[in-house]
Amino acid sequence: MSTTRLDLDDVHVRYGRVHAVRGVSLAVAAGEIVAVLGANGAGKSSLLKAVMGLAPAAAGRILLDGVDITAWPPSARVKHNLILVPEGRRIITSLTVHENLLMGAFARRDARAVKAEIDGIYQRFPNLAARRHLPARVLSGGEQQMLAIGRGLLAGPRLMMLDEPSLGLSPRLTNEIFALIGELNRKRGLAILLVEQNTHKALELAARAYVLELGRKVMEGKPSQLRDDPSLRDAYLGRGAPAQGAL
Repeated sequence: MSTTRLDLDDVHVRYGRVHAVRGVSLAVAAGEIVAVLGANGAGKSSLLKAVMGLAPAAAGRILLDGVDITAWPPSARVKHNLILVPEGRRIITSLTVHENLLMGAFARRDARAVKAEIDGIYQRFPNLAARRHLPARVLSGGEQQMLAIGRGLLAGPRLMMLDEPSLGLSPRLTNEIFALIGELNRKRGLAILLVEQNTHKALELAARAYVLELGRKVMEGKPSQLRDDPSLRDAYLGRGAPAQGAL
C-alpha cells in the first residue's frame, strides 16, 4: 500500500505573461484517486507539469510526504517515485515496445524484479506481448496508451499522474484504461492524480475531485457532491445523459 501523500499549497504557474495556474491548492492522500476536471485551457496539464518539475512553480509550495520539493529537478522527483504519464503518450515510436518499457526502468538496478514486472505487463496486455519486438509506431492509440502506462509502472511509482489517458480512444478502450487505473489503485494501493476530460468516467473512479477554470480552483468535493451541484452540472457535466468530452 502506498504511503505517499502529495500537497499543493497556493501554486502558481506562468509562461511569460500567461498566468496558467492561479493559486491552486489540492491534496492527494495515500492510496487515493483524485481527479482534476476543467475545460481546455483551464490549467490542468500545467498543474501536473508543475508537480513533475517540468514547469517551474512561480509561487507556492509542492510537498511530497511533507517535504518541500518545489525546487527539485524532475529527475529527483522520479527517484522519489513520482511519475507522470503525459498527454499524448510520448512513447518513442522508433524504439521497440520492449525498449520503451525498459526506458521506464532506467533508474532501477533490480534487473530480476524489472523482468518479472515486464512479464506481468505482457500478461496484462497480450497485444503488447505479441508486438514486443516491433517498433512502437505499429501500435494503435489504445495500445500506445497501455504502453505508456506500463512504462510508467516500471518506474516503481508510489504516486502516478495521468494526463488525459482516454484522449482519442474508443469507448471500449476507454473502459479498458479506466478499469486498469481502478485495478492499480485497488490492488497496488497506488495513489493517482487524474486529469481527464471524460468527466463522468473520472467521477466514477475518483474519491475526490477538483474543478479548474482559467487556472483557478472553482470547486472541490466528493463526486456525489459535484454531480448534485446544479451550477457545476450545467456548466461542466452537461445536461442529460453522460457524454465524453463534456469538459
